Amino acid sequence: MTATVKLERLTGEYTVVQLGSVEPIPDWAEGSGFVSISRSDQELSVLCQSDRVPGDVRQDSGWTCLRLNGPIPLDLAGVLLSVIRPLSEAGIGIFVVSTFDGDHILVKGDDFARSRELLRDAGHEVN
Repeated sequence: MTATVKLERLTGEYTVVQLGSVEPIPDWAEGSGFVSISRSDQELSVLCQSDRVPGDVRQDSGWTCLRLNGPIPLDLAGVLLSVIRPLSEAGIGIFVVSTFDGDHILVKGDDFARSRELLRDAGHEVN
């Protein structure tokens, strides 16, 4: 039996931005709401609220962010899978960002109502 996960919808619309791997972290990335900045040898990815993102960068907007309320122990198996499986099986695209205390699942805004229904049917709570 999978544990019930409590998810909270964060305020605002989110955008994922791709920048060059050696570019500095942009000033516009900082601000309210959830922010995630990841760098690899191939890219710098920034996730933040859409209203801060300039129009001249490569981006994918229109995301709704759901936070898995934690903290969730780093070694607890299956929690994230229990949330993403019903969405994936229904053909809903997701973007996942993990932090030390928990995970954030992003779905396109148009998919939010269906996602909430699927997650509730899977035994999770969505506020």
